[in-house]
Amino acid sequence: MQTSHFAVTGKKLNRTTDLHSSCLRKAFSSFTGAVCIPIFLPLTVLFLICLSRSPEASLFQWPPPLPSADQLWDPLAPVLLLGWFALHAVIYLMPLGKVSEGLVLRDGTRLKYPINGFHGLCISGVFLMLLLGLGAPLGYLFELLLPLAVCAIAVSFLFSIYLYIRSFWAPSHALALGGNTGNPLYDFFIGRELNPRIGDFDLKYFCELRPGLIGWVVINLGMLMKEVELRGSPSLAMILVNSFQLLYVADALWNEEAVLTTMDIVHDGFGFMLVFGDLAWVPFTYGLQAAFLVVHPQTLSSLKAAAIIALNGIGYYIFRQSNSQKNQFRRDPTHPSVTRLETIATATGKRLLVSGWWGLVRHPNYLGDLLMALAWSLPCGFSYLLPYFYVIYFTVLLIHREARDERQCRAKYGLAWDTYCRRVPYRIFPYIY
Repeated sequence: MQTSHFAVTGKKLNRTTDLHSSCLRKAFSSFTGAVCIPIFLPLTVLFLICLSRSPEASLFQWPPPLPSADQLWDPLAPVLLLGWFALHAVIYLMPLGKVSEGLVLRDGTRLKYPINGFHGLCISGVFLMLLLGLGAPLGYLFELLLPLAVCAIAVSFLFSIYLYIRSFWAPSHALALGGNTGNPLYDFFIGRELNPRIGDFDLKYFCELRPGLIGWVVINLGMLMKEVELRGSPSLAMILVNSFQLLYVADALWNEEAVLTTMDIVHDGFGFMLVFGDLAWVPFTYGLQAAFLVVHPQTLSSLKAAAIIALNGIGYYIFRQSNSQKNQFRRDPTHPSVTRLETIATATGKRLLVSGWWGLVRHPNYLGDLLMALAWSLPCGFSYLLPYFYVIYFTVLLIHREARDERQCRAKYGLAWDTYCRRVPYRIFPYIY
């Protein structure tokens, strides 16, 4: 997203959380938004899941397909969900990987964070392979999708209420600057406390990239196994969707340390916005393509599959290389890999990259993200709009984020930013936008 994680990337998925949250802050500034958004978003998750399972799968179907009460509840769902959270809480506490420090807080301290999310992904993979070897019916996750989403939404509300109440015992320096407005609805949504912890267990950091993000991969695997039950083997389209999204998640967890400098960790309080995004929105909406393919199988030729794989590969290469170039320049501008790049001096003392990937467009990482998002949807064909929900949603968020970045950079860098924009006229898509 996240996040939220919307979610959603090390830095990639967390930028998704930041993108979604920036849109929601504007909508939430009115009383109507404050009341409607926490209702509308959970209903959207359930609506999209119902659509993915319906034969029509039409976003414009009216009346929309409504589930019966027994489809919304299964006593196994809360057991699986809470057991999944417990498993990853144990992995979080295990002495795996390194420990990194976050940025300096307002009171001058720096919190420590375990960098072991990728270990959590690997341990989860081994655990799932053992379950498959023992004959566990992972395809049953398809039937459990709605009950699991209902439980995740309920947990999001209950957890957010707990976070809101406990924030009144937190010292003032531990509160988020934007989440202590005195408006209970807004503060509940945005989050009052910046880094709520139980001992050394950081609740926000734990939720950011672990149970929901890795849970997304598990749900995808469940959809693949359901397809095996129905048709004897997974389709090429299902394999591509699972592989692409596993790469996306693995990349985020491999680069987990980058999360520590993102807005949702550094600035945003931990409230319903991030909780719901991390635990419900990302795992149950980002993987709609896999759920869609169970009911609407698609046939891909080898040529089409090769083209889609190439598109995802190009997108991933652009995203990873551009971000690596930027991060290396920020960490060490004298490194040989970036000293050959052309820069522009600014009044702040910092310099702007105007060559390499950042001379192609102003946001090459956004371009890479969108190419990958499109590659996730293409295996589902062109007969339905629903599998393209994510790429449409993400395009809107990235364009909104780009506009906000533009305003902030112009205010910060002044004439230097204007010079950069003349040198690099295209924002995201070369020769288009």
